[in-house]
Amino acid sequence: MAGPVTVIIAGVITIWLAMTSFDGMVEDDYYKQGLAVNQRIHRDRMAEQLGLRAEVMRSGNLLRVMLSSQAQMPFPDQINFRFSHPTRGGMDHTVVLSHEGQGFYRGVLGSDVAGRWHVFLEDQELTWRLLGDWQLNADDRLQLKPLH
Repeated sequence: MAGPVTVIIAGVITIWLAMTSFDGMVEDDYYKQGLAVNQRIHRDRMAEQLGLRAEVMRSGNLLRVMLSSQAQMPFPDQINFRFSHPTRGGMDHTVVLSHEGQGFYRGVLGSDVAGRWHVFLEDQELTWRLLGDWQLNADDRLQLKPLH
């Protein structure tokens, strides 16, 4: 009797965990996201054509980015720095960085971010993007480049 009772209790606990926890990985609009893949590839190629590179530095809640380009392009007034958690979609957030001149950007983190993150640097018009992975506990500097 102990075996079947244990299986029933484990099943009830599993169902309760599945119903009450949020895994953050299931997307409602997966079809639309699939269609947007070509647009993301185009943005990566645009960043590569412009020869964009960025160095990201963090000091406390201050975020600074030095953006450089091999092409002659005007630097945008603002750029977005997106943090995407690898497993918890509800923790994702964006910091808007303002141009300080000569390719330097500055912004303030609204919340404490620690651990490993996928990061994306992109212009407001979404024409290019740079990406990378950042372990914020270990190294507070990061080099971003286009995806090849």
